[in-house]
Amino acid sequence: MAFLFNRSRARSAQDLVKSSKDLLQRLGREEGQAAAAKTQTELSSTIATLKVSLCGTPDTPTPDASSQSSLISAILSEKLLPLLVSNLHLLPFETRKDTQTLIAAVFRYRAPGSTANEPDALREVIRTAPEVIVQLCRGYERKESASACGGVLKEALKWDAVAAVILYDESVSGDSGNGPTKTVDIYNDIDTSSPSSGTGVFWSFFTYISSSPFEISADAFDTFRTILTKHKPLVAQYMGTNFERFFERYNNVLVRSESYVTKRQSLKLLGEVLLDRAFYEVMTRYVGSGENLKLVMWQLKDDRRMVQYEGFHVFKIFAANPNKTPEVQKFLIMNKQRLLKFLPRFLEERTDDDQFNDEKAWLIKAIGALPDDVGAAGAGSRQGVEKNPSTAQVRS
Repeated sequence: MAFLFNRSRARSAQDLVKSSKDLLQRLGREEGQAAAAKTQTELSSTIATLKVSLCGTPDTPTPDASSQSSLISAILSEKLLPLLVSNLHLLPFETRKDTQTLIAAVFRYRAPGSTANEPDALREVIRTAPEVIVQLCRGYERKESASACGGVLKEALKWDAVAAVILYDESVSGDSGNGPTKTVDIYNDIDTSSPSSGTGVFWSFFTYISSSPFEISADAFDTFRTILTKHKPLVAQYMGTNFERFFERYNNVLVRSESYVTKRQSLKLLGEVLLDRAFYEVMTRYVGSGENLKLVMWQLKDDRRMVQYEGFHVFKIFAANPNKTPEVQKFLIMNKQRLLKFLPRFLEERTDDDQFNDEKAWLIKAIGALPDDVGAAGAGSRQGVEKNPSTAQVRS
């Protein structure tokens, strides 16, 4: 183990953890049986004790460093975390909350004097049991575990290594929601140039978002957004390697979703990503596609105003691009007259949104400056672009 702790209380900590482990294994075997209720009660008490032993309570002081380190060491050496996560859905509601607090506290733990990038316990989990991170993601497959797992994930996703485990996982979800996991050494054994198979847990987020009840979908989208926006260099490289697969799913599953919330959030997130400097290469590839442009223009005609609004902020990136591909240039020219009739009336009730109205006015001017026929297309797409506020955002 990368770090060992003071063992003055190791036996009592070891006994507490072993008791929890035995009860969790028993609960898994008793699922659906009357005996499970008694096991749940015992386990609830044991997990509550573990939580207090590690975190303290508002009425008791935080345990000393020696006690905390002994307990953390026991939890890791006994491999309690995988059992806690995989059986989370079988626990009572309050015990799930205690378990969430317990796992999050383990992930935050740093040994005194540690200078490692990630917290020591989390680094140990990533190095020896990355399946714990994968199981937390798979928690979205059950309503009972989704919230608790999501809470732990969003806190753990402060660290690049956690995002890397999720992105580069190649496991396949089993019937139980905890399929076999191919252990990958995130620190030493990642080939960022190798395309994903599309079966790992990261790709399951498209299903969690599109096919789950609202509360699970919303929580899963929040985690998905955290992955994409908090680890920009890592994600930009991953998107570049898996560009076609990623945007095929993003466009077809999220942007084309029949859910108003999913569609709106997905368009907003897409705009944020494409306008971020870290994703410049991704942006140039995305806005170079005529099919992507067609998809975004359809959102301008959606019946819902906020979908139209978010679609506009993606559409303007296509128009602001000074190096439009022939495919995009041709499509814009072919629709020039329609756009010039449509845009002046577009969201005209937003009279107090000065930025939006300035951008819309520029967009009308820029489209009006396009050639009237495809054969005349040339450098016209550059006219006026440098003064456009949208262009400044693209390049910021």
